[in-house]
Amino acid sequence: MSDKPSVLFVCVHNAGRSQMAAAWLTHLAGDRVEVRSAGSDPGNAVNPAAVEAMAEVGIDISAETPKILTVDAVKESDVCITMGCGDTCPVFPGKRYLDWTLDDPAGQGVEAVRPIRDEIKKRVEALIAEIAPKPGTAA
Repeated sequence: MSDKPSVLFVCVHNAGRSQMAAAWLTHLAGDRVEVRSAGSDPGNAVNPAAVEAMAEVGIDISAETPKILTVDAVKESDVCITMGCGDTCPVFPGKRYLDWTLDDPAGQGVEAVRPIRDEIKKRVEALIAEIAPKPGTAA
């Protein structure tokens, strides 16, 4: 059992929002947080516009692949954040569930994905401040 918090990001295809959120959390929190992402109906590949938007801020998600949401992934996570997948995430006692309402980048160009990327970053920064602040900073 790890003493660091674990976060699971879930969206339908695990190809856009959840991939960007997982990448932001990994990039900003480093090894202070365990990060997972999954989809209720995973796509075949990560959204190219999401890959491009993240590359613009120096984060490479081009090697990521959409993964299916599993009961184990939820069980192993302290915080489960859903993004447009409704009730598909299994609910277990003692877990924290958040639903982030964000536009779906599917079928959008990079111009439409940038504001979604930036909003995800803001939400991830707030989450980090709450669950895994840098040592020496107040929570």
